[in-house]
Amino acid sequence: MNARVSPAAPLRVERELRAIVIDDDEATCDLLEAALGREGVEVVSFTDAASALEEVGARPPHVVVTDLEMQGVGGLDVVQRLGQSHPDIPVVVITGHADVEHAVGALRAGAYDFLTKPLDLKRVAPAVRRAGRHHFLSAEIRRLRHRVREQHDFRSIVGSSAAMREVFGLVQRVARTDASVLVTGESGTGKELIARALHERSARSDGPFVAVNCAAVPANLIESELFGHTKGAFTDARADRKGLFAAAEGGTLFLDEIGELPIETQPKLLRALQERRVRPVGGDAEVPFDARIVTATNRTLTDEVAEGRFREDLFYRINVVTVELPPLRERGTDVLALAQHFVELISERYGKQVRGIAPDTAKCLLDYPWPGNVRELENSVDRAVALTRYDQLTVDDLPARVRDHQPDRMPSAEVDEPEAMLTLAELEERHLRRVLKLCDDNKSRAARVLGIDRRTLYRKLDRLDGGDA
Repeated sequence: MNARVSPAAPLRVERELRAIVIDDDEATCDLLEAALGREGVEVVSFTDAASALEEVGARPPHVVVTDLEMQGVGGLDVVQRLGQSHPDIPVVVITGHADVEHAVGALRAGAYDFLTKPLDLKRVAPAVRRAGRHHFLSAEIRRLRHRVREQHDFRSIVGSSAAMREVFGLVQRVARTDASVLVTGESGTGKELIARALHERSARSDGPFVAVNCAAVPANLIESELFGHTKGAFTDARADRKGLFAAAEGGTLFLDEIGELPIETQPKLLRALQERRVRPVGGDAEVPFDARIVTATNRTLTDEVAEGRFREDLFYRINVVTVELPPLRERGTDVLALAQHFVELISERYGKQVRGIAPDTAKCLLDYPWPGNVRELENSVDRAVALTRYDQLTVDDLPARVRDHQPDRMPSAEVDEPEAMLTLAELEERHLRRVLKLCDDNKSRAARVLGIDRRTLYRKLDRLDGGDA
C-alpha cells in the first residue's frame, strides 16, 4: 500500500473537500496530488485499489478519482463496488484516448465523470470540484428531505387527541420496518392517509405508493389488476400488462377494503405474499416483486373469518401489525381542529375570506356524532364555506342534520332545568378555553382557529381573567 496525504492550500472550494486518488502509476498520483492540493483539496493517494477501498470504508471521502486500467482490482470494479457500498460518493475515472469506450462503460456503471490521458491538469481540479458539489448537494437534499419528514410528520392528518397520538406513535415505530400492516376503522376515518404516512416514513418513500380499492374492481378483473396478464389471456387482453404488484416495485402497495376481496382470489394473494412472487393471468412464469403491503378494512375480519368469508391464513399474513383508527366521535376536540383545517383549505380553494368558526357553530360540531367520520365533516365544512356570507361559519351554514341534531344529554349541564344551562357568555368562555388547550396555549394559533385576531383574543382573556375589574 502506498498512501500519502498532501498538504491542503487555502480553500477555494465551497466546502472543505476530501478526495481519494487511485492509480498504479506513482508519478500520476504525484501529479494529481499537486494539482488538487493547490486547489485546497485534501488528497489521499493509493497505488492499489484494494487498499483505497479499505480507506473508503474507514473514512469515506467526498470524491474518488481512479484510473480505469490497473493491475488487480480495476477502475470499473471500483465504480461498481462504490455504487453498492457508497452510492453517495461520486467517482471520476481516468482513461486513455483510445479507451473512451471503456469510460462510457464506466459512466453507465455509475461513474460521475471521466478524464482522458495524457492528463490536462487544468481540467482535473474543476472536474473534482464539480463532483464535490454534486456530493454536497445530494447530501443536502437528503438532509432536507429527512428534516421535512421529521418536521411535517402526519402533516395531512390533523389531530392531537390521546387516541390519535397513540396511532401516530404506533405508525412511527412500525414505519421503518417492512412488516405488513392492517389499518382498521370505520369508513371515512382516514385509513388511506395512515397508509400514506407509513409509506412516507419508510425506507421506501422514494418508491411509488400504489393504492387500489378492492371493492371498486369487478371480481372477474381483480386478479388481472393485481398480478397483470399476458397477451391473449382473455378476450380483451391485446397486450401484456403489468399488475399493481409490479407497479409498486420498490414502494408500497395499499390494498384498501381488503375484506371485499373475492374468496376465490384470496388463496392467490396469500401465495403471492408468502412467496414474494406473482403469476400474471395466462402466464407460465412467476415474477418476483419487492413491495411493502399495507391493507385496510372497515369490516371486522375476525367475524369474516368465523363466517367463512375471509381466509384465516391470509388474515394472519396481512395482520402482522394492526393500526386501529378511532371514529371521529371518540376524538374529542379534534373535531374543531379538523374543521378549522378544512375551513382554511376550502376557503382558499373558493377564494373566500372565511377565517374561523363561531362559538355556537363549534358547539354543534362537537355535539354531532359524525357517523360518516372525517369524510362527513369535510363535506359539511365544504357546504358551509360555500354558503356562508360571513368571515365565520354560522350555525345556519351547517347541514340540517348537523345543526338540528339533539345530543342524548346536554354536555354543558347534568340536569335539564333552565337554571343549570350555560349562558352564551359562559359557553363562549368554555369554547375559548378548550381551543386554547387544544392549541397547547399557543395564542396565535388559537386566534386563527377562533377566527379572530390575536389582539381580540388577548382582550377576551384579559376580561375573563379579571383584567378589566
